[in-house]
Amino acid sequence: MRFEGTQTYVATQDLKLAVNAALTLQRPLLIKGEPGTGKTMLAEEVAAALGMPLMQWHIKSTTKAQQGLYEYDAVSRLRDSQLADIDGGERVKDIHNYIVRGVLWQAFASDVPVVLLIDEIDKADIEFPNDLLREIDRMEFYVYETRELIRAKHRPLVVITSNNEKELPDAFLRRCFFHYIRFPDKETMQAIVDVHYPAIKKELLAAALAAFFQMRDVPGLKKKPSTSELLDWLKLLLAEDIPPEALHSKDTKAVVPPLHGALLKNEQDVHLFERLVFMAKNNR
Repeated sequence: MRFEGTQTYVATQDLKLAVNAALTLQRPLLIKGEPGTGKTMLAEEVAAALGMPLMQWHIKSTTKAQQGLYEYDAVSRLRDSQLADIDGGERVKDIHNYIVRGVLWQAFASDVPVVLLIDEIDKADIEFPNDLLREIDRMEFYVYETRELIRAKHRPLVVITSNNEKELPDAFLRRCFFHYIRFPDKETMQAIVDVHYPAIKKELLAAALAAFFQMRDVPGLKKKPSTSELLDWLKLLLAEDIPPEALHSKDTKAVVPPLHGALLKNEQDVHLFERLVFMAKNNR
């Protein structure tokens, strides 16, 4: 199996090589990059392209590694034991009834190879990646309550995403194939837009891309607009039928674009950009 991209996802040659390297090495693929650069979507597109089911584990700050394996529902068992007179306590006797399988267990138990997405791993506690080292490396884990060793029927393609909010342990990194999704240049960005809005007018797209990249180049910007935010902005421009000339002025390229709330997401950045536009107009 090789990943060659899809009609709905523009993958650079380096990114396709990274996916195929992870497949060849049977190692997790660790993807880093700015938010909104398509890291999560990559797993979805790889699964679709290779005809593999997709399983997703979206990590939160409170997520523990054990939850990906299984959880023992002791509370439900205690409650059922108190109501044992109803069915003679048959359900309580079988502890398997109180073992809740996590996403990793489901991936291991699948009859076919799957793509397993562990999304935004850097949101969890610093020990979270280390707690998964053995399971992801050996593709097995032990269920102490039932005294079972669970082995993967097939090794899943594990795609792990990170927004670089915190550093990951070296031991974990050593077990991964790493790829950083660089922010798209103008040519790649145009190809991405063409996939989503093939009928967009060239004049509007050229003006929108110029305004977008100009905004990203503003020094001191707290949050640079992302690819996904550009696509949202273009959708609004098309819906409101905004003309290309509204995105720039004749005497200066700097202008506060309409519907900029899709791109600038805090008041500091809005004020900063407005101030720079004002200065540019006064200095022309």
